[in-house]
Amino acid sequence: MPEPASWHYQTIIKPMFERHAPDRILLGRVIPCHDDTVIEDGFVEIRGGRIARIGERSGLGDTGGLEPEDTGGQTIMPGLVNSHAHLSWDGIHELSFQSMHDAPEIRAYKAAGNMIKSLRAGVTLVRDLGVHDANLFTKQAVAQGIVPGPRLKVSGASIIQTGGHTYWVCREASGADEMRRAVREQVRGGADLIKIMACHDTLEFTDEELHAVIDEAHRNKLPITAHATYDACIRRVAEFGIDCVEHGGSMSDETIQVLLDRKLPIVTTFSALVLQADEAIARRFAIPEWKINERKKAVADPKRFAGLKAAAEAGVPIAFGTDAGSPAVEHDQIAPELDFMVRVGVCRSPLDALRAITQRGARVCRMDHEVGTLEAGKAADLIVVPGKPDQDLFALRNVAMTFIAGQRMH
Repeated sequence: MPEPASWHYQTIIKPMFERHAPDRILLGRVIPCHDDTVIEDGFVEIRGGRIARIGERSGLGDTGGLEPEDTGGQTIMPGLVNSHAHLSWDGIHELSFQSMHDAPEIRAYKAAGNMIKSLRAGVTLVRDLGVHDANLFTKQAVAQGIVPGPRLKVSGASIIQTGGHTYWVCREASGADEMRRAVREQVRGGADLIKIMACHDTLEFTDEELHAVIDEAHRNKLPITAHATYDACIRRVAEFGIDCVEHGGSMSDETIQVLLDRKLPIVTTFSALVLQADEAIARRFAIPEWKINERKKAVADPKRFAGLKAAAEAGVPIAFGTDAGSPAVEHDQIAPELDFMVRVGVCRSPLDALRAITQRGARVCRMDHEVGTLEAGKAADLIVVPGKPDQDLFALRNVAMTFIAGQRMH
C-alpha cells in the first residue's frame, strides 16, 4: 500500500467526540439486504460494535443479561451508502460559484453540516468524489474524532485534462507525466480512490494520458473511477481499465458486454434530474424556468435511460448515488433517487433498490467485507426505520436511529 497521509503519524491523546457503543439487542422487522429475505419478527444482537447474531425473535434464546429493545415493529436494515456525493457542496447554490468563491473554512463547515444531515438520513458510508481536495481533510477530521460523521471513502481532487470538464475546481494536468504526478498528490493526501472526468461534450484525455492516470492509480493499489456519460466514453474508459463508471448513459450492447466482461459497476445519479424537474422543489432552489422545463422533458423520456436499463437487465451491477451537493440535491435526499431507479428499471423492485444503497454500495466502496448487509461478524452499521421501506421507499424519509459500529449517531 502507499505511504499513509502525514496526519496518520499524529498522536491523538483524546478524540474530541468520544465513541460509546453499548451492547444491545434490537427487536423488529429485519431486512438483511443480502437477498430478498425479510424477517417480519426478528432481532439483531450487537456486541463490541459488531453484529453477534441475527434471526427470528422466536430463536433469540439467552440474551446474556441484555434487555432487548423493542422497536415496535419498525424496520432494522443496514446503514445506507451514498456512493456518489460531494460533502463540501451545499446542495443549494450554483456549483461553479461555490467552487471558486467558497473559502476553505466554509467548505469545512459545509462538509460538517452535510455529514450531520447524512447521518440523520441513515447514511453511514459516503463515497465523496471531490471535486477539489477538501474531502481529504473531512476524512482526517472524522478519523481523528474532531467531528462526528459517517464512514468516508474519498478521492481527493478529481483529475482532468487542462481546461477539461469542471476545470475550475479539479486538478488540471497535461501529458502522461503530469497525470502521474496528479495521482501521486492525491495518494500523498490520503485518497482512497482516484476520480477522473473522462468526458463532457467530447472525450477528454489523450490515450497516453488516460493510460498513465489509470496505471498510476493501480500502481498505488487504488481503484479509479470515471465520470462517463455516453457510450463512446463509457466503452473507452472500460477498455482502458477503469474500475467503476459514474453516472452512465446511453450504451450499445457491445459496451454493455465490455462492462460485464470486466465486472464493472455503474453508480447512477438521477437526483439532479428528478428533483430539478419537480417545479415546487426546483423553484425553492432558484432553478431557472428553462432548466426546469429541460429537466421535465428529460425525466419523461424513457429513451434517455434505455442504455442503463439494458445494462442492469444484462447483469451490470447498479449502485446508488445522488450527486449530493448539486443544486436541489441535499445530502438527506435519499428516497427520490431510489424511487426513480425502480421507475426507470435499473432496479427491479424496492428490495433490489435497497440492495443498491447497501450491499452493492458497500461493494463499490470495497467495504462489503465489513458493512452493507446484516450478518454475524460484520460491523454494526444499521438503521431503524418506521414503516416498510421494502414496500414504500419513501419510508426512508423518516429514519429513527442510525448506528455506526454499534454507536448511535442519530
